[in-house]
Amino acid sequence: MPTVGVADLKDGDFLLDVREDDEWQAGHAEGALHIPLSEFVARYGEFTEAAPQDGRVHVICRSGGRSAQVAMYLVQQGIDAVNVDGGMQVWAAEGRPVVDAEGEPGVVL
Repeated sequence: MPTVGVADLKDGDFLLDVREDDEWQAGHAEGALHIPLSEFVARYGEFTEAAPQDGRVHVICRSGGRSAQVAMYLVQQGIDAVNVDGGMQVWAAEGRPVVDAEGEPGVVL
């Protein structure tokens, strides 16, 4: 499974957050696309409309398990996708900004 660390992510990289709604609302990376793992297959068209055509998709969840599943699925579909190692827990621990549903400072559940 292709994996990258949070430190490898740059501003403008496409980030797909596959955590559930309550986790997203409590805190997420600003600018990420949110499609929960439980809804991913049904909302795949929403993903393909938003994802870069020739760019890499960085998939993130709380710690890396759910995002690994989605990243593997995307790779099987021929998409350049990688799992973000350690997920939002590492994102927050490295001081990356986390915002809640209102755009205020958030927390990672």
